Amino acid sequence: MRSIPRWLSSATALTLAAWPIAAGPASATTRAPATARTSHARTASWTAAWTAAPQRPGPSFTPNWSEEGFAHQTIRQIVRVTTGGTSARIRLSNLYGTTRLTVTGATIARTASGAAVQKETLRHLTIKRARTFTIPAGAELASDPVQLRLAPLDSVTVTLYLAGPTGPATYHALAQATGYRAEGDHQADTGAAAFTETTQSWYYLSGLDLTGVPAHRSAIVAFGDSITDGMGSTPNANDRYPDRLAERLASTGRPRAVLNQGIIGNRITVDSAWFGDKATSRFRRDVLQQPGVGTVIILLGINDIGISELAAAPPAPIFAPFTDVSAADVIAGQRDLIKQARARGLRVIGATIMPVKGSTIYTARSEAKREKINTWIRTSGAYDTVVDLARVMASPGDSDTLDPAYDSGDHLHPNDAGYQVMANAINPADLG
Repeated sequence: MRSIPRWLSSATALTLAAWPIAAGPASATTRAPATARTSHARTASWTAAWTAAPQRPGPSFTPNWSEEGFAHQTIRQIVRVTTGGTSARIRLSNLYGTTRLTVTGATIARTASGAAVQKETLRHLTIKRARTFTIPAGAELASDPVQLRLAPLDSVTVTLYLAGPTGPATYHALAQATGYRAEGDHQADTGAAAFTETTQSWYYLSGLDLTGVPAHRSAIVAFGDSITDGMGSTPNANDRYPDRLAERLASTGRPRAVLNQGIIGNRITVDSAWFGDKATSRFRRDVLQQPGVGTVIILLGINDIGISELAAAPPAPIFAPFTDVSAADVIAGQRDLIKQARARGLRVIGATIMPVKGSTIYTARSEAKREKINTWIRTSGAYDTVVDLARVMASPGDSDTLDPAYDSGDHLHPNDAGYQVMANAINPADLG
């Protein structure tokens, strides 16, 4: 995959940062053995252990396969769970599909290395005990449970064989993790030889849930834009700030699920074809409907005020629509998110917007908006608690600038060290 062009990294890689599964028919082309019991899916207490927010198919900062879709191909995707459990299911999203999606076969296994899996852990996945199943356009479905004992921070490989053609694919643009594609049906392969193509996006896979998780409603959702999504971190290293937070919690002997629901370029107030539905719209799906969620950390707003500064001379059409968003608009949007969360009994943590001086979105006007929003976050009492990332991540010599030690190079997104500092700034006692 090509790396992000330097001009794009600076100008357009902005902070570009119990589940009611939609009902739909599942075809019964191939029946699984009778040992798969759908009754368990109805009675089990599920907790999300990994998530990725669905996006519309389209171009992104690196090439992806979302617009072309898949035909007689197998895709293999690797995720890391943030808590452990005894049984697993996956959630697949056809949210932005325009036609029914048929999954001809799917498997799950513990990851070995690269595209290889641990043979003894390979399990075939079903929906309504059918190994071939169909997901209606606009729907998400959960698989039947399979017994698969996982520890916190285990890597899991999900493989989908799509006889297709599928049409454009619902996906998540910024994975910061390598996925693989093979021609033909290789869903049950344990080796990596057939998987010769790679991607840095996730396709159809929106969640992996576990049973046997100790605490009810213990999951934490990190809700945000590309800073939450991990822009600037090392691919395949799980160095995003939610990953580092999950590692901190696991190291205490009390692991908790930490779910990354960042979308590159996401805004609170504006829908975008490239950068996802506005945060106030997607909050219900991406936060409130996650199984086991009890706390949400909100880090959003820089794209609303930053893209306002690009309207006069935009570097690319990807930022459309261009709107002039005020600090008051962002604050109103955050109040809306807090209201939605409180209505579901969630603990709500607000994070201040980090410094961006030296980036292409920095102007005196955008800085004034950032300061006004941060003052409100710190002093309004609207959040249950606040993590002041703006201060933690600032340069010692200039509070408007990201500390050079934490800067990935675009003066906007942290590097691996910066993401660790962000995770360290969150007090576990504040997580509820």
